[in-house]
Amino acid sequence: MRRKYESGREPPQLRYAWIVALTCIAMAVLAPVTALAEDEEPAGDTAVDEADEATEATEAAEAASDTEAAATEDAAADDMVTQEELDEAQKAIEEAQTELDEAKRQMELMGRKMAPAPVPAPGTGPGLVSVDGRAKKIQVSLNDDGTLYLRFAMWAQVWTRAIQNNPGTTVLGKDEAWYGDVGIRRARFLMFGKIAPRTFMLMHIGINNQTFRNARKPQLYFHDAWVEFEASKKGHISIGAGLLYWNGISRMTNASTITFMSLDSPIFTWPMIERTDQFARQLGVYAKGKAGLFDYRVAVVRPFTTSVFDPATGLPTSDDGNYNDNANTFGYSGYFMFQFLDKESNTLPYMVGTYIGAKKVFNFGFGGHAQPIGIAYLEAPGSTVVKKETLWIASGDLFLDIPFQAEKGGATTWYGAYYHTDFGPNNLRNIGIMNPGDPLPGGVQGNSYTMLGTGDSVYSELGILIPGTVGESIQFQPYVNTQLSWWQAYEDIMAHVGVGVNMFIHKHNAKVTLEYRNRPIFDSSGNVLNRKGNSFILQMQLFI
Repeated sequence: MRRKYESGREPPQLRYAWIVALTCIAMAVLAPVTALAEDEEPAGDTAVDEADEATEATEAAEAASDTEAAATEDAAADDMVTQEELDEAQKAIEEAQTELDEAKRQMELMGRKMAPAPVPAPGTGPGLVSVDGRAKKIQVSLNDDGTLYLRFAMWAQVWTRAIQNNPGTTVLGKDEAWYGDVGIRRARFLMFGKIAPRTFMLMHIGINNQTFRNARKPQLYFHDAWVEFEASKKGHISIGAGLLYWNGISRMTNASTITFMSLDSPIFTWPMIERTDQFARQLGVYAKGKAGLFDYRVAVVRPFTTSVFDPATGLPTSDDGNYNDNANTFGYSGYFMFQFLDKESNTLPYMVGTYIGAKKVFNFGFGGHAQPIGIAYLEAPGSTVVKKETLWIASGDLFLDIPFQAEKGGATTWYGAYYHTDFGPNNLRNIGIMNPGDPLPGGVQGNSYTMLGTGDSVYSELGILIPGTVGESIQFQPYVNTQLSWWQAYEDIMAHVGVGVNMFIHKHNAKVTLEYRNRPIFDSSGNVLNRKGNSFILQMQLFI
């Protein structure tokens, strides 16, 4: 039992010992709190604030400890104390108790599940930061620790072009060998987030490809609209449904449009573009997840109906393969990937084109898409017998993004892929992005060329992020890309080449891209007539 003076007060030596004991307890409790605050990566403002409060409490407790240690030394030197000193000692006890209570509160707070790292916008990540090193984002927390949130993003890509048109092209009735314009390639708004535990939703609206030849005031439409539920807390499986971009086939089929290394997609990597999909999206259900090195996404979709049959007869127009207007079947897609180095996020479907030195990535992937009786054609020219077969596509690809001279920010990015596409016998499809030409038979006006068809294709792009910066943040990344396609209907190889350079002003948030492109001109026999299909495109992109 503790001794007391007759007055009821404790002897000074015992009182000071009690003060020191309380202080030691407070510091012992605060030590792991401080360690946790230092070891854990801050996940958001709430977590950072809590860590700061814990540090402040530690500093206060240390100050109290210093005061009390000095008081103990004084008591040892002089056993006689005044009433004023005893009152001060009592006050110190109360302050130490307050610090202990605060430390316990901090312990409880830090023991809660930390808020997750802010979910990236499409294709974003460590490479998407400004010159001051802080990510540019618009995000609203829906609870105290940030685990429920809404994130908003927007971006615009504006193209200025000089195009050498295909032979015979007219623009508004006037022969135009070369053509120049300014157009909006993409203008988009995105909203996504978790509004309840283990849920996710995303909505994505915008416009594409507006030039002076398009309708004024183009209507906004949904690119994506889907909901998702987390079936496994460890991320092994999540299930969702809606208007999807969880595509199969390849990495480029799931590409992020704001992190392209080349100016744009080669387009043929969205094989059903605007035929059985809505700008590379289809309605359906999907599952996605990760397990160790393995990452997957699979989907069952209901392809949109097409209208390529002759409206007068309701039959295919030729014995060349084409889409089946009356298929009325589901489609099945999948993409499977092994991530051997840094792991990539699958919170969103959009896959990064270049990490600009922020990640070390080496992935191997393979996938495909199939739609039973998705293709129809006449048995012979002039016949009324319709033959039907499965539309199917298969692909395999590799993606490599390796930093070098890390202190100067250099990196090498390479992507290579093989595709087999089967749209029926001798299928060909000509496409021109924001085509300026008046319609011509065969669809080869303006800047169009045979991007798609039945056959085999390889695509590759290589870029080097030059080490060092101009000024505080500007970096340059020259690149080259090539599509080689062996179309069943052509004698010669279809070879499209692009050479360009990215100027990253603030990473992908603000960049300028200049690309030179060359496409072949084919004759009616499927031979390359010439390569006078040149174009120069300057893109300005802003994203937040």
